[in-house]
Amino acid sequence: MRYTPAGLPALDLVIEHRSVVQEEGVPRKVTMDCKAVCIGTLAVSAHQQTLGRNLVFHGFLAATRNGRGHIFHITALDVPDAVDVAHTT
Repeated sequence: MRYTPAGLPALDLVIEHRSVVQEEGVPRKVTMDCKAVCIGTLAVSAHQQTLGRNLVFHGFLAATRNGRGHIFHITALDVPDAVDVAHTT
């Protein structure tokens, strides 16, 4: 946890996606890591979650400050009740 110059809590994290999809009728494993950030009370909530827990993040992608990559800005966080997150839309 860190704090912005305005004093808001901020959390920098890496989120991981894992799923299996069908491509041309063949199952394909998909994995991806993505840098992410959340600000304010959402940062506090995210900081309290258990590492490795399935969560559903909502937000938007933006370029990093140096323009050499992207970062996912988390605007909402859902904790699913025994939902297989890999197969939700």
